[in-house]
Amino acid sequence: MADFHMWKLESVGGAFEDSKLQTLSFLSSFSNSFKKNVRTPVPTHSGDTMAVFTFSPLDFVFSCLGLPLFLADVVLDVLAVVDFYKEEAWVRLSVLLLLLVGSSVLIQVYSWKWYIGDGLRLQTRVENGLKKGLKTLHVLQLGIYVRHLGVLEKSVSGFCGKGSDRQNSKDVAVELSHDLCMLHLIETFSESAPQIVLWLTIILQDGKLDVISVLKVLCSIAAVAFCVTTYHRSLRSFLKDTNQLSIISSIIHFLWNLLLLLSRLTALALFASVLPCFIFTHVFCSWMIFVLFAWRAQTNFMDDPWGERLYRATVALIWYFDWFNIFKKRTKKSALLYHSFILLDTCMLCGLWFWRMNTHPPQFAIPRPYAEVMACSVVAVYILGLVVKVLYYRFFHPTLNQDNLRGEDQTEVSGQNNDTRRERDETDGTVMVRMMASSPAPPRQTKNGNKRMRMLAENFYS
Repeated sequence: MADFHMWKLESVGGAFEDSKLQTLSFLSSFSNSFKKNVRTPVPTHSGDTMAVFTFSPLDFVFSCLGLPLFLADVVLDVLAVVDFYKEEAWVRLSVLLLLLVGSSVLIQVYSWKWYIGDGLRLQTRVENGLKKGLKTLHVLQLGIYVRHLGVLEKSVSGFCGKGSDRQNSKDVAVELSHDLCMLHLIETFSESAPQIVLWLTIILQDGKLDVISVLKVLCSIAAVAFCVTTYHRSLRSFLKDTNQLSIISSIIHFLWNLLLLLSRLTALALFASVLPCFIFTHVFCSWMIFVLFAWRAQTNFMDDPWGERLYRATVALIWYFDWFNIFKKRTKKSALLYHSFILLDTCMLCGLWFWRMNTHPPQFAIPRPYAEVMACSVVAVYILGLVVKVLYYRFFHPTLNQDNLRGEDQTEVSGQNNDTRRERDETDGTVMVRMMASSPAPPRQTKNGNKRMRMLAENFYS
């Protein structure tokens, strides 16, 4: 296994290049905080002023790097599979393939459903040129690359174009990047986070724990935390300019995500290193509990019942690693219940690991005093992360109503009246009230992104 471990130590970051893409996007937005007029206020018909992203040259560079980094991620994942195959580590190979294939299929399904939900309203030449084969490309797991090419096309057009087409291209690039941001968030928690747990488990089982390994684990988890922070920065684009995420609040937001993810992923890896068979039972049982809570939230994120079921199952998967807000009301109570459950679960996982290390030590046994410190430290880091999160929500998180967030709504069309239609949501059998435009024309997208990210922003800040 020596060759495999050398590969792991040399290319741990490579397995998480999709998270690095989010890191680059975060750093781009982070640097923009130093500049004036980065966001231009746009008046809406209701008199509210909404913020619109303005691409800087640095944003353009990062947009161009997005696709190469995503391709590099695929290459490095293939190399990881080949190395497992050469080492005949069949169990680890199976787990890795399950993560890679499962995550890829998941994001392709979301991408295609969002295209269908938008009425195949393609806004780039790349997408229009591939319109007839767009479904086939998603079946072949290539749909995400079409989205990357579309963002790249509009980014280049936004900087090289002239007149109104230039600004329109920038607006479209921002709107398309919102979908990419959400897709990368899903991929992060369906592929990158589980891969970190897998890699940590291998290190603990084979006794390759050293300073370099620890630093690389921290860098990988930091990339995931950057992805979460980038997602929240995208949500902030729907707020007024005075409520944008500042440098200090960005750092604090990243810090508490880093601490919570570090503790959670480490606890899972410790448990999996001594009871590898039971980790699958733990994942399934926890996921089922989270699915029930997601169902009770009665979300209305997707455009069809089956898509909504998939979304709730995905939310449950994200909850297994980190908090993701989908509630319109009682957010504090829901978050308190969630973190209490995760804290108790972390204590249980660390306790079982400590017990197993003393009763049936594996190949790589940790002395009892060090094991005690490690188990207590994991729990303490999670508590510290909760304290930092409370500080963020106490001093930096805006609390607004939907009128401050919505601005020009997705279903509002220039002075036309809306009529209300009652529809039965087949997902949970309850009657939902949806606003439908009286005009037969499709709803016009605003310059502030798409309806999906706007809905998440309403839930997060209301």
